[in-house]
Amino acid sequence: MTDAAAQGAHRARYRRIVSFAAREFIAIWWFELVLPRFGLTRIAERTRGPRMQRFARRFHTLAVDLGGLMIKVGQFMSSRLDVLPPEITKELEGLQDEVPPVPFPDIRRVAESELGAPLASVFASFDETPVAAASLGQAHRARLSDQDAADTGLRDVVVKVQRPGIDEIVAVDLAALRRVSRWAMRVRFVSDRVDAPALVEEFAATSFEEIDYLHEAGSAERFRENFADDPRIDAPEIVWERSTRRVLTLSDVTAIKINDTDALRAAGIDPSAVADAFAEVMFDQVFTHSFVHADPHPGNIFVTPDASLPAGFRLTFIDFGMMAEVPANLRAGLRTLLIAVTARDSHGLVAAAQEIGVLLPSADTGELERALTALFARFGGMGFAELAKVDPREFADFANEFGDMVRSLPLQLPENMLLLIRAVSLTSGMCSSLDPDFNVWDAAEPYAGRLLREESSGLMRDMADQAMETAAITYRLPKRIDAIISRVDAGTVTFDTSRLERRLDRLEGIARRIGSGVLFAAMLVGGALLVPSLEPLGITLICVSGLPLLHAVFAGVGRRSR
Repeated sequence: MTDAAAQGAHRARYRRIVSFAAREFIAIWWFELVLPRFGLTRIAERTRGPRMQRFARRFHTLAVDLGGLMIKVGQFMSSRLDVLPPEITKELEGLQDEVPPVPFPDIRRVAESELGAPLASVFASFDETPVAAASLGQAHRARLSDQDAADTGLRDVVVKVQRPGIDEIVAVDLAALRRVSRWAMRVRFVSDRVDAPALVEEFAATSFEEIDYLHEAGSAERFRENFADDPRIDAPEIVWERSTRRVLTLSDVTAIKINDTDALRAAGIDPSAVADAFAEVMFDQVFTHSFVHADPHPGNIFVTPDASLPAGFRLTFIDFGMMAEVPANLRAGLRTLLIAVTARDSHGLVAAAQEIGVLLPSADTGELERALTALFARFGGMGFAELAKVDPREFADFANEFGDMVRSLPLQLPENMLLLIRAVSLTSGMCSSLDPDFNVWDAAEPYAGRLLREESSGLMRDMADQAMETAAITYRLPKRIDAIISRVDAGTVTFDTSRLERRLDRLEGIARRIGSGVLFAAMLVGGALLVPSLEPLGITLICVSGLPLLHAVFAGVGRRSR
C-alpha cells in the first residue's frame, strides 16, 4: 500500500469511528434530553434497555470490522461496570480478538525488517500458519537455529509479530477516541461520573505498552522471577537475541488450554482442582507480588501435566502485554476489602471502598450498607451452582435495584483498578466454567484468614515495640526524678519567670483599659440622660468621661514600644 493510500485509509478509519460516535451521541441527546423536556420521559425510560443493547451490537460489529484498538475498547467498556449500564457490558463481555490473520508475506516482511535478516537464516523452520491472531499481532511457531539453540538451551519457540502499520492504526484510533471523549464530557451523565479524557489517556498508556514487545518481555521476566520458587507456576523464557519492539521470540510452552475440561480429564487432572489453584495464584499476584496478569483469558493460560507436583499439574501463563501494578496503598485497601467481604461486613466493605478511592467520601453510604447487608443475608456464601437455582425473577429484581443504587453513587476507578477488575472478572468466569460448584467465598476465606493472621502479627509487633519503648522510659524515670530532687535539695534548680511576669503585667494593663472603656461608656450615657433634667451635672459627666477614654486609648503605648 502506498503512503497516499495508507493516509486515505487512516482518514476513512478516523471518520468512521467519529461518525459512529456522533450518531450515538445524537440518539442519546434526543432520548435522554429532548424527550424528557416535552414530558415524554417514560418513552426514554421504556426504550433505554433495548437502545443500549442495539448500541452494543453495532459497536461489536464496528470493532470486529476495524480491529486495532476498537477490540480493546470493547473489552475496556465491558469492564466499566461503574459507568456503563449492564445492557452494554453484558453484550461486550465476550468480545475477543475476532479478526482474520494477516497474510504471511506481510508478517514475513515485518519480521525480517526487525530482525535484519531473512527468516530462513534466523530460524531453522518457521510455520506460516499462525497459532493465534489478534488485533495487534499474531503468533507463529518456529525452531531456533542450531547456534541459537546451543546459546539459549531452547529449540521450539513461538514468535509474535505485530501487524503491519499497527503503530499508525493505534495513533488514528487514539486521536478519534480523544475527540469522542471531549464530546462525552458535554453529556452531564458522563461528566458527573467519569473523567473521559483521563480515561482515554489511561487506555492509551496501556495500549502503548501492549505494542512494545520489549516491555512485554520485561514483564514476563519479572513474572517468572516472582514465581521462581513456586513449582506450580511457569512462564515462557525470552529469547532476547531474537526479540525487538515489534518481534518477540519466546519458548514454546503451549499445553492444555485451561478451559479444555475434556483434555484435562483425559490427562487425569481434576478441573475443580485447576479452578482452586488458579484462584489462589491470582490472589498471590495481587497481595503478595503486587504484579497481576490483567488478561487471564483461556488463550493465555495453559495447564501442563507434571506428576512430580502434588497437584499433578502446573499453570503456565503467557502474553504479558497487559499487566497491573498494585501500589502499596491500593493493596492495603484491597486486603481490607477482601477481609470485609469474607466476613460479610457491609460497614467494613464500604469503608474499604472509600479507602481504595472507588467510593468518594461525599457518598451517602447508609443506603449502600443496608443494601449490602441484604445482599450478604440473601446470597452471601452461595456458589455459582447455588445462585443458578435462585428464582431468576428474584435475582433480576434484586440485581436491578442494587445496580441502580450503586450507579447512582459517586463512584470512580483509581489508577490500575480497571485492569484489576478485568483480571477479577476473567478469573471468576474461568473458575466457574471449570467447576460449576466453584464458590468464590470458599476460595477467598483461607486467603482472608491468612491476611488477618499477618495483620494480627503486625499489630502484635507494633504493640511489642511500643511496650519496649514504654518500658525503657519507665526504667529511666526513677533516675531522672532522683536527679531533679537532688538539684532541688542542693538549691541549684532555677526557674526563669521573667517572660511569665511580663505577660501578667500586660494582661493586668489590658484589664485596666477595659475597665476604663466601660467607665467612659457609663459616664457618657449617664450624662446624656441627665442633661434634660439636670443639665450642669449631665454636661459635667460627659466632659469628665473623656478622662477614662484617654486612659483606655493611650495606656500601655509606652510599654508596647519597649
